[in-house]
Amino acid sequence: MHAPTGIYFLALLAPLAAATLALPPQLFSNLIPQKVLATYKSLPSPVQYPQYTDTSVGHWLDFSPDTWTSGFFPTTLYALNTRKSICGATAVNGLTAADWLTLGRSASTGEIPLELHNNQGHDVGFLSFPFVEELAVNPNNQTALTAVKQFAADLAARFNPVVGCTRSWDTADPTDFTVIIDNMMNLEVLWVAYGLTGNETLRDIAIAHADTTMKNHIRTDGSTWHVVEYNSTTGVVIRKRTSQGFSDNSTWSRGQAWGTYGYANMYQHTNNPDYLTTARRLATYFLNNLPSTGIVPWDFNAPQPRPADTSAATIMVNGLLLLGQLDPTPAGQNWTAAALNLLNTTTALAWKPSWQSLLSNGTVNLPANNFLTGIVYGDYYYIRAGNQLVTMGLAECE
Repeated sequence: MHAPTGIYFLALLAPLAAATLALPPQLFSNLIPQKVLATYKSLPSPVQYPQYTDTSVGHWLDFSPDTWTSGFFPTTLYALNTRKSICGATAVNGLTAADWLTLGRSASTGEIPLELHNNQGHDVGFLSFPFVEELAVNPNNQTALTAVKQFAADLAARFNPVVGCTRSWDTADPTDFTVIIDNMMNLEVLWVAYGLTGNETLRDIAIAHADTTMKNHIRTDGSTWHVVEYNSTTGVVIRKRTSQGFSDNSTWSRGQAWGTYGYANMYQHTNNPDYLTTARRLATYFLNNLPSTGIVPWDFNAPQPRPADTSAATIMVNGLLLLGQLDPTPAGQNWTAAALNLLNTTTALAWKPSWQSLLSNGTVNLPANNFLTGIVYGDYYYIRAGNQLVTMGLAECE
């Protein structure tokens, strides 16, 4: 089913808002710090970072630091430091096992050379995540300050004022200017650097990119195209397509989640009501197109059988929690209720005590035959969701 444009899903979720919002007990399991610590101890030297697991026994596969996902595992260590600060460390929650801040700082060092040279294009925003977390702990950390400013400068250099966007992937033809919906999440590094430097150009680039993406990436029903190709000299849209979804006219669920979270975050920074409206539209489509099981599919329009993507689910949980905090209308509690519902269905499907990852059933890239895995960013956003619920007063730590 497709939600009509501008119609929210209030009727769909009203029973959830009135019900007891139960949480999966695994969300604060002591297996989480145990697994994360074991992964840290197994990092190779020179350092490589886990991105996804194999599909049989759930062992992490490690990749070069010059990979778009390399910031997520160090950021996971910072997330456990946050959990320790808001929950305390006890034998029950397992957070006494390590000094998570020290481990996060140690794991981040493999990313430092990427400030001067990397091949990640727009994904420097994701690379910046652990350094942004460090600044929340120590605003005077010069290593983190340098990293955030440099990654923001890298992203700003990819902005084309004619197109109105930052370039995502590089292309053989320089006039083919490719932008993906994922880039809405990378804009955060521009906002952090703007807060540090007062450089209004960084802010203006983030706003221009969000405005252009809002115009060209979103269909009338609130679904999204994964990829929009522009002519870099005229700004004209050449093509709208997918790279990781089922078809050019389908909706890749992780892209829909990135977009929801990204526009909620843009509203948080600007108070522009258009961004709130857009986040609501994307969230509505996502929730109204879930199957009856509540399990997030890899692509909403792909035929059965289709794999799940638990990483799309946990990203969306965080986007919904942010939207629930920002939305001033009665819909706010429904976004939060929907987030908790997603947490429960995702945990029931994918919690894997025997795997090195927390969750299974992630889809990295189905066209590349990479699915039924644990995924490092799926795990990170699972932990972060628990932390957010504690700070919102909706969860207890044990």
